[in-house]
Amino acid sequence: MLLADFNYELPEERIAQTPADPRDSAQLLIDQGAADPLHRHVRDLAEFLRPGDLLVVNDSKVIPARLRLHRGSGGAAEVLLLEPVGGSDGDRRVWEALVRPGKKLKIGEQLFTDDGAALVEIGARTAAGDTFHVTLLGDGDPLDLLAGHGDMPLPPYITTPLTDLGRYQTVYASEPGSAAAPTAGLHFTPELLARIEAAGVSLARVELVVGLDTFQPMSAPNPLDHQIHSERYRVSAEVLDACRAAKRVVAVGTTATRALESAATFDRLDGRTRLFIHRGYDWKLVDVLMTNFHLPRTTLLMMIDAFVGPRWRRLYEDALAGDYRFLSFGDAMLLDRSL
Repeated sequence: MLLADFNYELPEERIAQTPADPRDSAQLLIDQGAADPLHRHVRDLAEFLRPGDLLVVNDSKVIPARLRLHRGSGGAAEVLLLEPVGGSDGDRRVWEALVRPGKKLKIGEQLFTDDGAALVEIGARTAAGDTFHVTLLGDGDPLDLLAGHGDMPLPPYITTPLTDLGRYQTVYASEPGSAAAPTAGLHFTPELLARIEAAGVSLARVELVVGLDTFQPMSAPNPLDHQIHSERYRVSAEVLDACRAAKRVVAVGTTATRALESAATFDRLDGRTRLFIHRGYDWKLVDVLMTNFHLPRTTLLMMIDAFVGPRWRRLYEDALAGDYRFLSFGDAMLLDRSL
């Protein structure tokens, strides 16, 4: 397996800078196996689901995790909070974070807001080596501190300011914690969800806290040498039972997919997962996958390859030849691994 197996040319102008308005007006490419894909819109999704299907979403909520601060010397610094070290039940004061300039900051150094308040103290590097432990300073609930000083952690390829921060949040977001949105879910509206349920499709929620691998393309010549980072997930026993009873499990996004497959693979309803889904993976639960178009050379694209095989290239070429928009604010496709 070679890194080139998961590469394709993505013109910069095809990277969506703003979300579709309304949400469900995004285009939806319908996988039909050997036949030509259909070109529809997300608002049409219910037509392609069946009574007895189970639609599974990731309801993790994005937090304003990007902190633009400065050092005591006046130099700029940035902290991107990834996950509280204590997990969802911790006090959310000590976090794993990406820090810039990582090579210059020292253990114990404090970073300040524009009004001179100390907000972050730098701790030691984590065992992974590319992230740090940091402590949030100040009184009050740490999430309130982030609400007052943090920015939504838009991916670096989105350079257009987001005027409505709620558009980088799913309408069903619940548990705060993610450093990036589960982007396939951004297309849903309450009205679309109601139409889907009226069509005889059940809805279930899981949680996977979106973390570091969202920000790190692979670089190893053999992608199997890539060290995937762990992420926290939670799948209830009721959801797992519903998946096993459903006619088809339709996962919304790679994060919901990873949560479900982790629970089934490791026989654990919650915890941390390093499940690396790639070519040859034995699928346990997910039958249909709705997902956005991903960056080249990423573990997310490897998951798509594992799901539908080499025809992902044809689907991507079809989308590029058309008017599809890519990545977080882009369009989506509906994949069926049985075809």
